[in-house]
Amino acid sequence: MRTIKQQLGTKIKEARKARRLSQEQLAEKIDIESKHVSRIEVGTSYPSLQRLEKIALALNVSIKDLFDFTASPVKAPARDDSKRKSLTKNIEKMLKKVDEKTLSMIYKIIQSVTD
Repeated sequence: MRTIKQQLGTKIKEARKARRLSQEQLAEKIDIESKHVSRIEVGTSYPSLQRLEKIALALNVSIKDLFDFTASPVKAPARDDSKRKSLTKNIEKMLKKVDEKTLSMIYKIIQSVTD
């Protein structure tokens, strides 16, 4: 049987992944080291109440949701598809104007934030 620490860690990890954040990105948002985020997610460390509040705010979930172990995984908030389509269209227009070297650099940047 999994401990409450492990279940809480799993919920935090699910919420983080649903928001497409790395452990490093979450750590930066809540002002701790990424290795501490890892310990929380695997259930070897408990976050303080203040830290738990920061985690919930950073992940846009309620603290209650993080402790609801019977519910399905925490889902990402719904996207505004019209805004996404508009941004994508604008990015495509800008990319048509850059040279191959710049395009390669942009590709690497995008790849680094989506991994």
